[in-house]
Parts: sequence; structure tokens; C-alpha cells
Amino acid sequence: MPKNNHSKPIRILLVEDQEIVRSGVRMLLEGQADLSIIGETGNGSQAIQLASQLEPDIILLDITLPDISGIEVTRRLRQSGCRSHIVALTIHEDEQFFFEMLQAGASGYVPKRAASEDLINAIRMVHRGEVYLYPALTRLLVDDFLQRASQEETTKAAMNGLTPREQEILIAVASGESNEEIAQRLVISKHTVARHRENLMRKLGLHNRSELVKYAIRKGLISP
Repeated sequence: MPKNNHSKPIRILLVEDQEIVRSGVRMLLEGQADLSIIGETGNGSQAIQLASQLEPDIILLDITLPDISGIEVTRRLRQSGCRSHIVALTIHEDEQFFFEMLQAGASGYVPKRAASEDLINAIRMVHRGEVYLYPALTRLLVDDFLQRASQEETTKAAMNGLTPREQEILIAVASGESNEEIAQRLVISKHTVARHRENLMRKLGLHNRSELVKYAIRKGLISP
């Protein structure tokens, strides 16, 4: 990229515990006129300290570190009010690490097998306030969205399949009322309450009161 004397370079804190990898990334980024490595470390605790001291624009962060994980580093930085953008650079491409890192507050996710241009583009995009996800991993987001949408439709259909009495008992049970208390309030037998309760849990695919309470909270039927 041609040098631009009118703009400041993107200031980067590099966090990677493998020296050979860190050296390679450093050489790659220092070859770009608009990128500048202002600090580097191989552990998470020092990364948090350096982020506070240096206030980098971008923290290029490995997930697997010797002391605390990059996911935990990201959480702590966000909790502390750190305004640096975080880009994960990692060997992990499974959905557990992917989603946990994004939920923790990362704005970019790049596997170490990615091409050099992908990493450089990720840094520039995230610095502009955008989100960068490696193309091969975006399918995880699509699949997750479709799965959630399907579950939501299934749950909505199940809720619509409840009778008014079953919906009433659902809210009562989730609110902590016992079968006896519900029976007294609705002037029906405990046996009838138990039957309605069994039916509604079967329709909703729930197996115990704990799941029922969580369901009611998610649907906004009761307050947590």
C-alpha cells in the first residue's frame, strides 16, 4: 500500500505465544506502510496491561495463550472499557471458539491458515469500524441463524398449540405456584392441574420445571 503522509498508521498490539509465528506476523505487518506494531507479548495477562498502557487501535490476539485464553483476555478488556478493536488470529476454526470469541467482543476472526492479504484486510476493515469474518467461517453464522429461526418457529407453533388453560398453568408454574395452589386459585382439582402441566410440557418439549421457567423467561411470560 502506498505511504500516505496525511494519515497515521494503524497501531497494533501483537499477542502470540509462539515466537516463530509472532516474528512472521511482525515481518508481514511491518511491510505495510499503514500498519505499525507498537507492542507485542506472548501471554494474556501482559496483553491486558499493554493494552491499557499503549491504547492500540488493533489488538491482534491469539486464542491459545499459556496463562489465560484470548477469549478471557477479550472479555476482561471489554469489561475494563478498552476501546481497542480486537482481531483473533488463531488455529481454531470450530464453532465453539468462533462464537465465544465474537460474543466476548472481538470484531474480527482470522484463521492462521489464511492468506497474508486476508489478515491485512481484516485489520484495515476492523479499524474502519467494520467486522471481518473469514469467508469460510461465515457459514457457521448462517447455520446458527437458520437453526435459531427454526427453533423459534417450532416454539411459536408449540405455544400456539397450547389451550388457554394450559397457557395459564404454564405461567403459574413458571411463577413458582404449586399444583395445589393453582388448583385452589382456578377451582379445579390437583389431578387436572397435573394433567394440564404434563400436556403443556410435552407439547413444548420440556422435561422439568427448570426448563419450563427458562422457557417462560425467554418468551417474556415472566420476569427473571
